[in-house]
Amino acid sequence: MSDSDGPPAKRPSGVPAAGGGHGLPAAAVFDALGAAYERAFAGSAAHRASLDRLLEQLAPGGRVLDVGSGTGVPTARRLAGAGHRVVGVDVSPVMTALAARQVPDAEFRCADIRGLRWTDGEFDAVCVYFSLLQMSRDEQRELLGRLARAVRPGGRLVVATVPVDVAAVSAVFMGQPVVVSSFGEEEFAALVAGTGFAVEERHSVLFTPDHPAGAPEPHLFLHCRRS
Repeated sequence: MSDSDGPPAKRPSGVPAAGGGHGLPAAAVFDALGAAYERAFAGSAAHRASLDRLLEQLAPGGRVLDVGSGTGVPTARRLAGAGHRVVGVDVSPVMTALAARQVPDAEFRCADIRGLRWTDGEFDAVCVYFSLLQMSRDEQRELLGRLARAVRPGGRLVVATVPVDVAAVSAVFMGQPVVVSSFGEEEFAALVAGTGFAVEERHSVLFTPDHPAGAPEPHLFLHCRRS
């Protein structure tokens, strides 16, 4: 997942059709896409607005984890440019190398976020922009619970996903075969709230990636506070 920002298969175009669950690993998908992912999603006004809102809520010099940091643009670049201490994690070596070049003021790690552990309360905020979709539903639940513990009390979580009710179905994302899982909007909001976050804001939009295979897809943004 990478997020021009983000790691495992994010943002599948449209609602994927049911299939046999055959797809490439997230690292292979985003190694292949590289900077094309950033170009396809650079026009997301909703993503930019979400970052603006987060920056309003963060105290100066906050420590922020960017899950699925992709090429580092726009998330890590915006946060680091505002003086925050950003740690980006992405499963794709190609994406991680691009991010390190494009955002030299942030720290980037090429790793699977599912295998990392963090100190309780280590971060002032965590960003998860479209980085869950190549994980199973159980993996998404488990990861969100661990991320909740990594955020200090009163800290922030911003999470965005494609809110469709699917589990381990095949899809084609920017020409790459992937397997995706997600939740409907209400179920996903309830899932996030159940991990210990108060969902304070919710924003839904349709977005069409700037790519020959791009099709309108629903995007859900949640802004949350650690209880």
